[in-house]
Amino acid sequence: MNIAFIGLGQMGVPMARNLLRAGHALRIFDVVRAPVEALAAEGAVAAGSASAAAQGCELAFTMLPSSPQVREVYLSAGGLIAALGPEIALVDCSTIDPLTAREVAAAALARGIALADAPVSGGTAGAQAATLTFMVGATAALFERIKPVLAQMGRNVIHCGESGTGQTAKICNNLLLAISMIGVCEAMSLGSALGIDAKVLSDIINTSSGRCWSSDTYNPVPGIMPNVPAAREYQGGFATRLMLKDLGLATEAARRAGQGVMLGAVAQQLYQLAQQQGLGDLDFSAIFNLYRPR
Repeated sequence: MNIAFIGLGQMGVPMARNLLRAGHALRIFDVVRAPVEALAAEGAVAAGSASAAAQGCELAFTMLPSSPQVREVYLSAGGLIAALGPEIALVDCSTIDPLTAREVAAAALARGIALADAPVSGGTAGAQAATLTFMVGATAALFERIKPVLAQMGRNVIHCGESGTGQTAKICNNLLLAISMIGVCEAMSLGSALGIDAKVLSDIINTSSGRCWSSDTYNPVPGIMPNVPAAREYQGGFATRLMLKDLGLATEAARRAGQGVMLGAVAQQLYQLAQQQGLGDLDFSAIFNLYRPR
């Protein structure tokens, strides 16, 4: 299949690489040249713009930093929607607010172009291993059209509903993830302060009712687990600044819906504090440092 991939950051590069490995003809674009050149050396075709990359393709993916970049790539005068026709399907894997996702999908539909929002969970490790979870907001027909290709980049491909529901699922998941990570940090820190060995407490939590992904798979305390960011001074993983961005999306969406997210608001404040203390580029589990003795 002729596929375009636009946005080659930490997630986009391994996702695009998996499409190449699956045998697709891939056209690529990013404003940063280094990842474009790296993938071009592996067989992708570099293009001079997002719309040029998508010309002649059956399917185009975008993986962009935030809502303003999504609006620019899709809605600008030289953007994808203005340049393309109904023969292509568009899939935005960025994490943005549900309202923007619906607006972009409506603009595409007005030109006869089908567009899905399909944010992902699984981080860079999942992108590299093709084990991502895709949360897809799309019509049933579009979902069936894109599902086989998504399955070449991920293990779980879930139809959430119509446009915007993929983004809704993503921000709700990350809202809960941020809250649970903070809870694990608090419990582990309290246990240490009261004299119990951190590894012993972790083993107890992970066989008791407090067990969660943040404790049994991604524990934030150094020395508890290998192969997690806490074991390498919080390098790699999902950056604190990105978790803060997602919490902002969740709390803004909640404001518009008139829905209270009290713990989400507290989590947003704590991640804002973590960023102010220089933890923004470290993994989001580095929020454990807020609880360490000074």
